[in-house]
Amino acid sequence: MPKGYQGMVDGGNNIMEANWESVSSILQVGGTIIGSARCKAFRTREGRLKAAHNLVQRGITNLCVIGGDGSLTGANIFREEWSALLEELAQDGKISKEDVQKHGYLNVVGMVGSIDNDFCGTDMTIGTDSALHRIIEVVDAIMTTAQSHQRTFVLEVMGRHCGYLALVSALACGADWVFLPESPPEEGWQERMCVKLSENRARKKRLNIIIVSEGAIDTQNKPITSEQIKDLVVTQLGYDTRVTILGHVQRGGTPSAFDRILASRMGVEAVVALLQATPETPACVVSLSGNQAVRLPLVECVQMTQGVQKAMDEKRFKEAVQLRGRSFEGNLNIYQQLCIKKPDSQITKSGCNVAVINVGAPAAGMNAAVRSAVRVGISEGHKMFAVYDGFEGFAKGQIKEIGWSDVGGWTGQGGSILGTKRILPAKYLKDIASQMRAHSINALLIIGGFEAYLGLLELSAAREKHEEFCVPMIMVPATVSNNVPGSDFSIGADTALNTITDTCDRIKQSASGTKRRVFIIETMGGYCGYLANMGALSAGADAAYIFEEPFDIRDLQSNVEHLTEKMKTSIQRGLVLRNESCNENYTTDFIYQLYSEEGRGVFDCRKNVLGHMQQGGAPSPFDRNFGTKISARAMQWITGKLKEMQGKGRKFVTDDSICVLGINQRNLLFRPVAELKEETDFEHRIPKVQWWLKLRPLMKILAKYKASFEVSVPSQLDHVHFGPEEPAAI
Repeated sequence: MPKGYQGMVDGGNNIMEANWESVSSILQVGGTIIGSARCKAFRTREGRLKAAHNLVQRGITNLCVIGGDGSLTGANIFREEWSALLEELAQDGKISKEDVQKHGYLNVVGMVGSIDNDFCGTDMTIGTDSALHRIIEVVDAIMTTAQSHQRTFVLEVMGRHCGYLALVSALACGADWVFLPESPPEEGWQERMCVKLSENRARKKRLNIIIVSEGAIDTQNKPITSEQIKDLVVTQLGYDTRVTILGHVQRGGTPSAFDRILASRMGVEAVVALLQATPETPACVVSLSGNQAVRLPLVECVQMTQGVQKAMDEKRFKEAVQLRGRSFEGNLNIYQQLCIKKPDSQITKSGCNVAVINVGAPAAGMNAAVRSAVRVGISEGHKMFAVYDGFEGFAKGQIKEIGWSDVGGWTGQGGSILGTKRILPAKYLKDIASQMRAHSINALLIIGGFEAYLGLLELSAAREKHEEFCVPMIMVPATVSNNVPGSDFSIGADTALNTITDTCDRIKQSASGTKRRVFIIETMGGYCGYLANMGALSAGADAAYIFEEPFDIRDLQSNVEHLTEKMKTSIQRGLVLRNESCNENYTTDFIYQLYSEEGRGVFDCRKNVLGHMQQGGAPSPFDRNFGTKISARAMQWITGKLKEMQGKGRKFVTDDSICVLGINQRNLLFRPVAELKEETDFEHRIPKVQWWLKLRPLMKILAKYKASFEVSVPSQLDHVHFGPEEPAAI
């Protein structure tokens, strides 16, 4: 329905049937191809009467609304009035009594599309991740110029009533100060901010970044503007200061991989919710909780969202932050802990030494995780040590104490600054034990991929022989392959997925000039098909070959036939992704040659091996934040474990003192490695059960194959809840 509610009120050509081809090739297009408009008419009863008439004429009784809280509130009012509107239309003779009977109730399902992430009940709204991509691109670019000229930058981001974008981008770039509508600075903030900026300069930090939400206010609800902040810095400190207002740049551009997959999952959930709806079903919103799609009552979410604004108006700011949800509150607490170093006199020393090590292949976001661990560790009173070059470096004694300012500016750096290797600890156990003894290491945080997991198992097995390993050990998953048991996500996988998606977009665009072309693209991942499958979903591919779903020559033949049929339509190009180890005989070359031969005369083929570009690049906003938050949580776990054993002698021998920290559906879970052994396919280095395989049929359906899709949640509605379990908000 073009032009939003306006199109519904105007009727005519504004309501038209969508077919398969009308929504082809729009996955990579930003904004909305059907347009959107604010509609005054729909706010009146006459407007809604016209809209109801237009829908009944076309027999439409299911409405899927993608918008913010205003659009969703309007949809709910429309639904509540529906039967009264139909009665009125029948009285005016515009529709028949049969129409009233036949179309007696309207089903409404909402999806939240808003870059501000200002809707209660969902961890992420559609569009937020893409807006963060735009902001971080600008921040990264500004950082280089600010460092060169030793400048202070004040960056204004969108968010009239919600500080999510400001808060998360501040977390993702390690900003010096952030101003949010929900959490105004306390009286006297001007002086405290200037002290903080000058302290950072004194620590040889060449740039200062201050992020301001456009709706920032002080405790008296008076606006705090970016110009005000700039004038303050110039007059108080005399620093060269510039203001950058990002404005509508944040709304534009190509959607990120996360947003494409999120929107695809939510779209399916919305259609299923409409199909399952009855006259008694209340209007619902499809939302994301951790890594799970859930349905929530629309009215409840809208009331809660409006409750935040009310709390802010009434200066109940603490409550406003809590109402935003535990994800927002968690972000704010971590930002405050990482941004402002407490004076040493305020930190209670624990007397413990904690080591941080990177293991396996590099993954974007590893440095953000190290920075977060070091700073949280220092603020909790530990002495932090960095181990360079993985377990091999550990054995050779490449260990140094690392301080607060040593990790400044690490968040946006790709690769691994500490250095990382795939070598396992088994042959160095004695040397590693003696290094742990020499440096009195009381706990170990390992950031890495499958090798880190195997290393943790080897260290666990060696506890009997070497008592130095009887300390709390925790692993944070970081690998582009996303193949670590115990977690739905790994640091680095989102960045790799964006690289694949961007490359596929470019490749598809190159084919728009030369028609009838099929591209075969090989992705990384070892035996794990996550990148190939999710890359195919976010790039709109026709097929993805993965190890987890065996295929034979008949499947290849049916794919070729499918593409041959596709070439007869207006979309004359194809995209096929292949995981590097999906089959030892059906190699990328084999598939390329097969397609070339079978498609002769209908389409030609090209192949592309993406290779190590998937491991490089600056980390995406998701990976920066995921790395920062999960690593901070791991350090808190270490602190908790060390406190438990105070005065009891520090020997940890139980399974629950050696864990993997990961996201599992809706929760953050600490899983003992001993327990995860059962869930691991060691030969192929993948978990035995992988959540994303449930999305495989969705990819096939969107590529026009027949497949049955298992709905992720039962048909009942959930509620916006704050349970005792730890939320896995991302």
